[in-house]
Amino acid sequence: MPEEKPSAKKPVSSAAKQARSGVRKHFRNQAVKSRIRSGLSRFNDLLQANPQQAREQARQVVSWLDRAAKSQVLHVNATRRYKARVMARLQKLNKS
Repeated sequence: MPEEKPSAKKPVSSAAKQARSGVRKHFRNQAVKSRIRSGLSRFNDLLQANPQQAREQARQVVSWLDRAAKSQVLHVNATRRYKARVMARLQKLNKS
């Protein structure tokens, strides 16, 4: 009888692959959401203290929100809602 060669790798189920992928995505999504929340918090703090820096922070937060929506970390409508709130606060600042 011919000897069987041991395979280098055993096949892995697609469910196991999906589980590993889900863990990676979870940590990436968590980091992105944390960055956005921190940026929004910093923006709100800067509104009263330093309006010029608040404008720059708003630009950065909007960029992060757009990227999060593009990579489907946040839903598009949630991104629009956050952006609308940031812009409304900036408009309020400009009027006063």
